[in-house]
Amino acid sequence: MRATVIHGERDIRLEEVADPVISSGVDAVVRVVAACVCGSDLWPYRGVTETEQAHRIGHEFVGVVEAVGDRVEKVAVGDFVIAPFYVCDGTCANCLNGVSTSCLTGGWWGADDREGGFADGGQGERVRVPLADGTLFVVPGPVDDALVPGLLTLSDVMGTGHHAAVSAGVGPGDSVVVVGDGAVGLCAVIAAKRLGATTIIAMSRHADRQELARRFGATHIVAERGDEGVEAVQALTGGIGADRVLECVGTKESMDQAIRSARPGGMVGYVGVPNGGPELPVRALFGRNVGVNGGVAPVRGYIAELLPDVLSGAIEPGAVFDLELPLAEVAEAYAAMDERRAVKVLLRP
Repeated sequence: MRATVIHGERDIRLEEVADPVISSGVDAVVRVVAACVCGSDLWPYRGVTETEQAHRIGHEFVGVVEAVGDRVEKVAVGDFVIAPFYVCDGTCANCLNGVSTSCLTGGWWGADDREGGFADGGQGERVRVPLADGTLFVVPGPVDDALVPGLLTLSDVMGTGHHAAVSAGVGPGDSVVVVGDGAVGLCAVIAAKRLGATTIIAMSRHADRQELARRFGATHIVAERGDEGVEAVQALTGGIGADRVLECVGTKESMDQAIRSARPGGMVGYVGVPNGGPELPVRALFGRNVGVNGGVAPVRGYIAELLPDVLSGAIEPGAVFDLELPLAEVAEAYAAMDERRAVKVLLRP
């Protein structure tokens, strides 16, 4: 079968690899219907994160179950499933506490899964899924192909944007600033509106992303950054800043922007993968009573809540996919996102 392999900086290849097989009683094999490129995949692609050896890549996919191990009870052959961007058992103390990203027996796509060896990457034709009962979420069928992009966002970006909003405590009537206009930031706009925010300020410099942010529920756009950006936010929020700020980038500059955009007593929810040295200025937080909460999003636990709204069309996060390519053109998919010619690329095997 074919799968995406990263060899080093800007070196993405589609290669023939071994077909996945059941290697333990708790595995499943999934035929991928759709996968995608994540903003976090760009860190190794750009060389920010070193690739020490060639390996499979990709961690977001949906598909159909083709085989299951003899101890799998909740997933059956023929099920349409969503795979979150990590592996979890759903039964350990951390999973039960709502932090399945810290599963005691789980792991990450492309890394040692502790239960049968090296986990596959998601950008391929098929994937072996460890801990299938805990990891995979079954979507009631039949599944309309038009819903596939929206369902795919539940594997990462929609759940991650939602986690930013939940971490910040977004509620009815809140003013919210979203820092970052990538797929996660745009989904955070959806999440803020869904949770009842009435003023939603998207910080974006790109006309196409601004348009999408407004479609998703943004009431205002701020293109300025730094001091000018803070001043623009304050002008829209009674001169004090936003109740909640959602940080969806992961750099020192974006975190600084987020913290300074919050009102005294406000809360920052952060989900941007920390690359570029983000720091917390504890003295400034202390002096203004600004809180910071968030981290890697436990999206598996959010699927059940968000799925009905995707199926009904109440939210349309699948619109973040503004480019669709065949898996054979995966190198172009990475280039398009790296060069900001696409917000997010959907891949079809």
